[in-house]
Amino acid sequence: MGEEPTHEVEPPRTRLLWELIRPRLPLFALAIVAGLIGSAARLGTPLATKHILDSVSGKSGLIPPLAILIGLVIISAAAQWWQLVTLGNLSEGVVYDARRRMNLRFLYARLTPLQRSPVGELVTRVTSDSVLLREAASSSVVGGVNGVVMLVGALVMMAILDITLVGVTLIAVLVLTFLFGRILPSIAKSQERAQAAVGELGGELDGNLRAIKSIKAAIAEERVRTRLDEIAARSRDLNMFAVRRQALAITTSFTGVQVSILAILAFGAVRVSSGAMTVSTLVAFLLYAFQIGDPIGQLSTSLTQLQAGLAAARRIRQVDAMPVEGGSPQGGSNGTGPRHRAGHPVAEWQPKRSVPTGDGSGMLLRNVFASYPDGDPVLNGIDLRMPSRGHVALIGPSGAGKTTLLSLLLRFLEPDSGELRLGTHAYQDVSASTTRTHFAYVEQESPLIPGTLRENLRLINTHATDEAMHEVLDRLSLRSVVDTLPGGLDAEVSINSLSGGQRQRIAVARALLADRPVLLLDEATAQVDALTEHAIHDAIVDHARTGLVITIAHRLSTVVDADMIVVLQDGRLIAQGTHEELLASSPLYKDLLSALRIPTDSAPENAAEFG
Repeated sequence: MGEEPTHEVEPPRTRLLWELIRPRLPLFALAIVAGLIGSAARLGTPLATKHILDSVSGKSGLIPPLAILIGLVIISAAAQWWQLVTLGNLSEGVVYDARRRMNLRFLYARLTPLQRSPVGELVTRVTSDSVLLREAASSSVVGGVNGVVMLVGALVMMAILDITLVGVTLIAVLVLTFLFGRILPSIAKSQERAQAAVGELGGELDGNLRAIKSIKAAIAEERVRTRLDEIAARSRDLNMFAVRRQALAITTSFTGVQVSILAILAFGAVRVSSGAMTVSTLVAFLLYAFQIGDPIGQLSTSLTQLQAGLAAARRIRQVDAMPVEGGSPQGGSNGTGPRHRAGHPVAEWQPKRSVPTGDGSGMLLRNVFASYPDGDPVLNGIDLRMPSRGHVALIGPSGAGKTTLLSLLLRFLEPDSGELRLGTHAYQDVSASTTRTHFAYVEQESPLIPGTLRENLRLINTHATDEAMHEVLDRLSLRSVVDTLPGGLDAEVSINSLSGGQRQRIAVARALLADRPVLLLDEATAQVDALTEHAIHDAIVDHARTGLVITIAHRLSTVVDADMIVVLQDGRLIAQGTHEELLASSPLYKDLLSALRIPTDSAPENAAEFG
């Protein structure tokens, strides 16, 4: 039942490009058609030029070939404009789809594998890697097709003009192809390493900015800056290696074209002097030789862009490989369902609330063992029954397994063995999303989502009225804070605009507005003053009359009035009962109180804290 690592054979990186292009095949085809029209027009210009030169010699009229040349130039320009606009539409759609599928995967991924990577590193995959796909999945592919057509077309026209000189050109093309085959693989590898370094820099910077107060207080700015500079330097060096390889590829193609033109000019001059070909034919042949430079240069650029895109595709594919939770748009009941297809619309997903819980929302854990992937067990044989109403407080030393127990209830973590039941229904019989519709959760960090205060309060209950929001804000002594914000409920809020205690109260208000059967509080009074703590305590008491409240105790005042206190240590349930019962029966409970110098003969009135 626990989360096991999956070992799948990595699919070809080109498959991701195809998946992103496939929904936009009409645009892709239009871009290719526009490119082919432009290539055909450009292929006709040397022949038109030959006829103009012949007409100057008096062999035919000047106007018809000149009109044809002007027409070909206009057609080529129009086709190029059409292709660029179409490619812009295609490339932006590819980036949109790549970002959309990664956003979807991040939001519905299982929590444990998602949290293995730093947030900043994951962000770079959406913001940076997806951009590299823009050229790889559109311009490089279309440009490569057009380049091949242009190259083959030019060689055919050159063969029509002079079969001998085309042999010289073919030798140059084959040599360039061989050299490209040796250079391109190293470009892909260096690009992938460079992007990984960019992701590492993003993750490192994200973590340091989150801890900026601690860094400044420790006067550690210089040490952190040195570390960031080292990662930035590694990214620069890897990118410079890729740049040098790309420059080598492009320079090789350019030099090869120039050498082939010189060879054509030399052999052509000999053939003209011998009378084997005319000057106009040589000029037309040279124009085709110059035209070969464009598709070869285009191919070299397209192939180098493609390598960068393939490196990005591999990193994006790693996001696709994250297992998703059951019941999400991307997963079945076991989280391994069909993947989202890029470009196809996904309806807004709403969890089902139709699963009955039998006897209220009572909770049962029977012989539950749990561990994090590649880690030791953190819960060992937990047997616990919680009523459908009342207040249950979880206490214990740091690392006892309190937060892990809440993670199991919320399906952030699946048990290795044992049984969890919500009412009369086993957890494994319902999806994670359906399970969560019975819980309102206040996590320890009390984060805010980007947006307004109203959007934060409505995160769970999207239909909460202003009247209900103001009532909850009054209960938690937040009304005066809201009144000072520009815009009130519609004010933009962030971690910098509100204090830790205010953010914590907003999180509690959000949970109370949800009006769900089970309220989970992970140290929800850790950052509030005594008056605010009293307001939160009253809210807990009110909710416990009609539903179940499960709290991780941070302060003793949160515990002593609980209907049930559960004592955990080293992942085991040591004791459970009321405050008075545990004082009489649990040495560990008494030790926890004594460590805080709290009298154990009566309930204290002060808001003492557990560590």
